Amino acid sequence: MTLRELHVGDVAEATQEVTAERSASHIGSGALRVYASPAMALFVEQTCRGLVEARLPEGKTTVGVELHLRHLAPTPLGSIVRLRAEVVALEGETIDFLAKLWDEEDQVGEVRHRRRVVDVERFLRRVEAKLAQRAALAVEPPSEE
Repeated sequence: MTLRELHVGDVAEATQEVTAERSASHIGSGALRVYASPAMALFVEQTCRGLVEARLPEGKTTVGVELHLRHLAPTPLGSIVRLRAEVVALEGETIDFLAKLWDEEDQVGEVRHRRRVVDVERFLRRVEAKLAQRAALAVEPPSEE
């Protein structure tokens, strides 16, 4: 395993204000000016990533590979959302988190999130290969059928 000093039970906590930019009507995930599910997902991913990244060796990073989000209650603009993300499983290069979110009144979300450790150079080589393939297809002359 490439992770250093990461253990099941490790926790990260963060807070975030529900701004207009984080609302469903602004993001387009809904019509109302309340905390958007995509904003919740991003908040969880950022917080979980922050917990792990400092413990990785140079040349490694994590990528999000799975989210199971339950949006439990609406949160109005101006509210503060509090997040607590806990490492619940470590298996090889895979890290599983359980995140719970609350506003000032009650729990508003629960998210199961999985991240995978990747080698940055290898990952970027895969990206470059896809770009090269796309470029090659774009310059091929049209078929004469």
